[in-house]
Amino acid sequence: MKNRYYVCIICLLVAMSSVAQEKFELFKYGDMDSWVTRRIEESSIIGGNVKYLYELGPEMDFDGNIPYKNQGGSPWGNSNVMAKVAGIVKTNTSVFPEKLTHGKCARLETHIESVKVLGLVNISVLASGSMFLGDIKEPITGTKDGEEKLNCGVLFSKRPKAIRYDYKVKMSDQKDRIRMTGFSKKTVVKGKDAAIMVCYLQKRTEDAEGNIIAKRVGTAAVKYSDNSDWKKGATYEIMYGNITGNANYVPELMALGTGGYHARNSKGESVMIKEDGWADKDETPTHIIVQFTSSIGGAFVGSPGNTLWIDNVGLVY
Repeated sequence: MKNRYYVCIICLLVAMSSVAQEKFELFKYGDMDSWVTRRIEESSIIGGNVKYLYELGPEMDFDGNIPYKNQGGSPWGNSNVMAKVAGIVKTNTSVFPEKLTHGKCARLETHIESVKVLGLVNISVLASGSMFLGDIKEPITGTKDGEEKLNCGVLFSKRPKAIRYDYKVKMSDQKDRIRMTGFSKKTVVKGKDAAIMVCYLQKRTEDAEGNIIAKRVGTAAVKYSDNSDWKKGATYEIMYGNITGNANYVPELMALGTGGYHARNSKGESVMIKEDGWADKDETPTHIIVQFTSSIGGAFVGSPGNTLWIDNVGLVY
């Protein structure tokens, strides 16, 4: 009996030691409490409305139609953008700061953004709320070049165990999604909408032509299809190496090349990241991609009303 008692005590101490050694590190501005507020005046031909765009960064205000660059060392970009199409200044806001009892969180929404000017332009675009590590080059000049304005991922060379954050979800009750690009008819995309989180660790290289080649080092991803109240400290393991044989592998979210992410090369050009293989499970990454999106299916696809709230985003070591 004594031996069994001592074994139990030792196991308990080991477990306590493991918990004590766990370290959680927030991303910079990952507590979602500090935001830049941008005041933009849309073109008079579409009403000249004053709109506000919100960016994670130091508490400050920007007044004027100024292309935005990340402030205060913020690693976060989002889908709030200023566009200038056919000389018309238009904005999209689908990410908002929202007050909580203590601090703030980010609210990501899927909605339809429209521009209608008789005889000149008539555009309705489905826009999902998206927040990601990286940045966007403004202004957006058309729906076709949206992806090419993105610079997804930031420099990163650690090997975390997991990604952790708080979240809440409200899903649309539509059974299918829609696709609206602005220059084609609205079409139905089969399948219920969902919010997603992806976290990819990559080892990137660049060839002489400026192509960015990546090996996938680590992977975590999840899809939220049902309504949920706040879940605190949701934690998702980052799986290393080739995970195609792992029981937790979900090709829809984790396959190589998923998301069609773009990044800026050494020439300043935004090119699609070519994930051409799985890295060894002991490899060290050069970059990390983290993205939260209120709809699944890519640009211009989703269900209006889908909403994802996120807070306290960081990594577990």
